[in-house]
Amino acid sequence: MASTLKPRDTRDVAEAVAWAAAEGQPLEVLGHGSKRGLGRPVQAEHTLDLSALSGILSYEPAELFMTARPGTPRAEIEAALAARGQMLPFEPIDLAPLYGAGGGSIGGIFAANLAGPRRFKAGAARDHLLGFKAVSGRGESFKSGGTVVKNVTGYDLSKLACGSFGTLACFTEITFKVLPAAEKTRTLLLFGLDEPAAIAAMARAGGAPHEVSGLAHLPAAAAALSQVGYVRDAGKPVTAMRLEGTAISVAARLEALRGMFPGIAQEELHGMNSGRLWTEIRDVAALLDAPLVWRLSVPPSEGAATVARMRSTGAPVTGWLYDQAGGQIWLGLDGSDAAADKLRRELPRGDGHATLIRAPDALRAAAAVFQPEPPALVALTRRVKGAFDPKAILNPGRMWAGI
Repeated sequence: MASTLKPRDTRDVAEAVAWAAAEGQPLEVLGHGSKRGLGRPVQAEHTLDLSALSGILSYEPAELFMTARPGTPRAEIEAALAARGQMLPFEPIDLAPLYGAGGGSIGGIFAANLAGPRRFKAGAARDHLLGFKAVSGRGESFKSGGTVVKNVTGYDLSKLACGSFGTLACFTEITFKVLPAAEKTRTLLLFGLDEPAAIAAMARAGGAPHEVSGLAHLPAAAAALSQVGYVRDAGKPVTAMRLEGTAISVAARLEALRGMFPGIAQEELHGMNSGRLWTEIRDVAALLDAPLVWRLSVPPSEGAATVARMRSTGAPVTGWLYDQAGGQIWLGLDGSDAAADKLRRELPRGDGHATLIRAPDALRAAAAVFQPEPPALVALTRRVKGAFDPKAILNPGRMWAGI
């Protein structure tokens, strides 16, 4: 009979997992369930619901770290940081709009290694995970790392657990770095560039000494869906370049950045509108109506060519946008069963990978949601899984079938 196990503390988690291992009963591990649509559907009768493991345990603004239980809502974390003028520097995407779910948890952010437009400058979630406590698939409690980088000795399990989607262990505490929020944010908009020209412009901006923290390009159709007037009403493609920092620094860098693109129509966004635009880019607001949503990672110089190849070969692309200087492409496709295979065939081999971010359950169960691994890496993945979860009870099949 299906059941939901809702532990209240680490001991409860260990007991629940030990029972599941002894009985050979797979568990679907989740926090608030907001990311259930990411990855393959888990085939498990029982659910291990970690939402009751909630609350901020320690926050040291001067030391730039926070420790929280995994079920702590993202909104609670962000509100506590904002009150002290700080932020999650890796700017994690909020998948709730794509999945029509409620807000997620801090545990889910690190389990899925989520990051947003600032990733090319600040790194991903795993780069900010200092340490954690967890329960393995054996039902054993363990810890890794500490509260500062110099405490990390031996194997850096933080890099392994972050992005494992709950297939190796269940977080019970997470300690992560935070940073001061920018005093000022400005976004330079360039209008009318075609996609190769936009990629080239973003590469120039990223290579200049102006410390841009966001580089994205919205084709005209995507720009028209924005809630930001200058972007929505442009009637043409929009390339966005974000600057953050102190007021005097941002003003000087913005002037220098504008001077790099003479003859191109420009506008600038200030605080609220700038923040709104980057939230739209982060959360892929332009593709909310697409039946299938894919995320492609390619060399930035290949971004425009990758989309052009997809469209020229008849892949059912309905919309797209570029983030991280063109190295991350978000694609909306129609709901045909052939869309997944078509996409993978058109990716440059060895130079890119694709993740199916949103699709119906049947397609996610049948398709390779995450990029298929080469045989040697599959063997390594199986050995790691076996070391942490020998009975394969934690989120079995969530990332790859049979693992």
